[in-house]
Amino acid sequence: MKFSPKSLKRLLNLYPPYLGAGVKITHISEDWRELHVGMSLRWYNRNAVNTHFGGSLYSMIDPHLMLLLMQILGKEYLVWDKAADIEFIKASKKNVRTVIKITDKNLEDIALMTEEGEKYFPEFMLDVIDEDNELVARVKKTIYVKKKKSREQVPANKLDKAA
Repeated sequence: MKFSPKSLKRLLNLYPPYLGAGVKITHISEDWRELHVGMSLRWYNRNAVNTHFGGSLYSMIDPHLMLLLMQILGKEYLVWDKAADIEFIKASKKNVRTVIKITDKNLEDIALMTEEGEKYFPEFMLDVIDEDNELVARVKKTIYVKKKKSREQVPANKLDKAA
């Protein structure tokens, strides 16, 4: 599905799980390579010790890399979230934010590693920081990427069965 960055930002900010977590997308670049997201501490996203709930911290990350890559790579690729690992570094009651970036190198690696139709699992390290630029959490996000086979690459007998 193709969206403009502005319409996706609006849609995500109205998405009920993000509303419930207090997550807000503040920026998506026109080239889909950068997304800024933040979260303020509210009564509904606090944990038992009145700091940011870990699930809300993770929801700041999920599923943005997948969505950005889907827009950049287009319909020629399958893109899925594969795995995530979050390390909570410091509890915080302050506003938190993260910047998600996809670099030229990331895209070159994806193209190279999937050119023959192989699965590729790029990893992205993302930092959640507070308003004092202190590290609150670090997330390692793994994405599944695979280039779809073109119709020319599918054997004729497989195309006949699909018809």
